[in-house]
Amino acid sequence: MKRNNLNPDDKITKIKIIIDYQIITLKGLFEDCKCIESMNFKRFLRNNINDMSYMFTGCSSLKEINLSKFNTNNVADISSMFWGCISLVKLDLSNFNTNKVTNMSNMFSRCSSLKEVNIKNFNTNNVTTMNCMFSGCSSLIELDLSNFSTNNLDDMNFMFSGCSSLKEINFPNFNINHITNKSCMFLECPSGLKMKIRAPHYYTF
Repeated sequence: MKRNNLNPDDKITKIKIIIDYQIITLKGLFEDCKCIESMNFKRFLRNNINDMSYMFTGCSSLKEINLSKFNTNNVADISSMFWGCISLVKLDLSNFNTNKVTNMSNMFSRCSSLKEVNIKNFNTNNVTTMNCMFSGCSSLIELDLSNFSTNNLDDMNFMFSGCSSLKEINFPNFNINHITNKSCMFLECPSGLKMKIRAPHYYTF
């Protein structure tokens, strides 16, 4: 019987994927690929992709991923991109161009082993929702959101909920006065969490 999915018994160590140039969305491309432990995108220069939501959702065995060659210039949706990647410890997205992104909801939700994520170059000027963005990232100790803007944000519900190890957030442009949906933003975060609003000032919860 022919099947179109992989499982751990397949013992696959390397896969070459060629994507048709007419494709504009990678939504759910590797969703629930539970047998993959490492990914290295040597070339990914496509400029026409606009949707990467759910791309690695449920890749529960994924421990290492190299996205340094990713072209995200026209991507608008990266929601749930790494949702449930419970084995990821480190993630470097410093090369991501998020100028056109509007949706970052659940992006790292339930990445319970994630200790380090480099998103300090993210441009969030056009983002309208960060709902549950870091929800359940229980191993994160600090977050650098120094380039984040909340100007067009409307939804920050549960954004940091369940970040039970979080000690410090660098978020100098943190302004939620105009935001309608902001309930439970710090639910289950530790007491004493420091929010760096404008150096050297801190807001302690």
